[in-house]
Amino acid sequence: MNELPVVVIGSGPVGLAAAAELVERGFEPLVLERGAHAGADVAAWNHVRLFSSWSELVAPAAGRLLAATGWTRPDGEAYPTGSDWAELYLRPLAAALGDRVRFDAEVIGVARRGRDRVVDSGRDDEPFTVHVRAADGAEERIAARAVIDASGTWSTPNPLGGEGLPAVGERAAVNRIAYRVPDLGSPEARARYAGKHVVVAGSGHSALTALVALSGLAKDSADTRISWVLRRGVVGNTFGGGEADQLPARGALGLRAQEAVAAGLITVVTGFRTETVERNTGGRLTLISSSGQRIEQVDEVVTLSGFRPDLSWLSEIRLELDATLQAPVALAPLIDPNVHSCGTVYPHGAKELAHPEKNFFLAGMKSYGRAPTFLAMTGYEQVRSIAAQLAGDHEAAARVELRMAETGVCGGAGVFDEPDSAPAAGGCCAAPEPEVLTLSAPSAAAN
Repeated sequence: MNELPVVVIGSGPVGLAAAAELVERGFEPLVLERGAHAGADVAAWNHVRLFSSWSELVAPAAGRLLAATGWTRPDGEAYPTGSDWAELYLRPLAAALGDRVRFDAEVIGVARRGRDRVVDSGRDDEPFTVHVRAADGAEERIAARAVIDASGTWSTPNPLGGEGLPAVGERAAVNRIAYRVPDLGSPEARARYAGKHVVVAGSGHSALTALVALSGLAKDSADTRISWVLRRGVVGNTFGGGEADQLPARGALGLRAQEAVAAGLITVVTGFRTETVERNTGGRLTLISSSGQRIEQVDEVVTLSGFRPDLSWLSEIRLELDATLQAPVALAPLIDPNVHSCGTVYPHGAKELAHPEKNFFLAGMKSYGRAPTFLAMTGYEQVRSIAAQLAGDHEAAARVELRMAETGVCGGAGVFDEPDSAPAAGGCCAAPEPEVLTLSAPSAAAN
């Protein structure tokens, strides 16, 4: 199998970083990207500014590969948008890799040659077969010595429903529900949300980004109402670490959202798990929680409750995934948001990412399963270690070459879903509690 390529799935930041690492190790990578250009998913949120600076967004091996082409490295202290990241880094990197990157190539399955999931005999001696579908529908199989799945989770956002499945009526109301941060620089998006009652559901950084953008719209349009729905019973440290955050732009984002709440531009609704979405005759929505709370006269919903991995096309690969997070079992305890606080996610590599299927790895955001707050630097360290492992350099694979920044977030989603929970003792980021509106369940007579 030594003459076969290492197939990398996805041409996002981690996938292209993996290819650059493999080239340095003497491997021939083949990057398969279903989009028409590198960083297609990143370009989809082109208007969002990252809270990591350029110094944290260029993978070491990728930077070395680009330097040989005369590429001009962006100012390390600047904070790019998604568009900047794709145009100034990912696309030049794909160009530097040349024919090693194929576009309009969607991976629809991965298996061992001549073996389904059940067969043991000779399994590790056979190459992988990567099943690929082109834009015109034509299919082919590519043999690979190893596979790194860095396809991300962008295509599979979590639903509005509070049980992890779509709420009753959610699919029928999909024309009024968005699952991405709206681009309010677009006239069409501004027209969609201006002067409307907009519900934002979610407690992560994407939700904070949307709230800050929409609060600016509310300043310009007095009729714009913003309701922020949280499943957790208290706001707690949802705003993050503020000035204590070692990623300053991320801390500033939380402070801006907190200021918008304090200014009355955002109404906070806590302890709300959406169970039903109803549409009235005028087309407006009513959100109903599992306890009977109601948010009525809703024009638009922006659901930003995270993402999950698409594992459907890996059915013939022997994965060993944590039952809770759908992350590799050795990695899950290191990233579990129910346990970890304030940047205690330890840098990790091939050992934690290994599966019973030899030489198959999940990397990047997909390796985190349903855990949030993934950083590009984490993915770059992952693929550096994986490339070293494939090359037989076990000492380098085990070595840690990354120091993580504090997240500024105490505790995790599981803790904060409990109404009476509080930040863990010794937490880094307790913040003044804003005024919160908690809607009470209607009485039987009101029903």
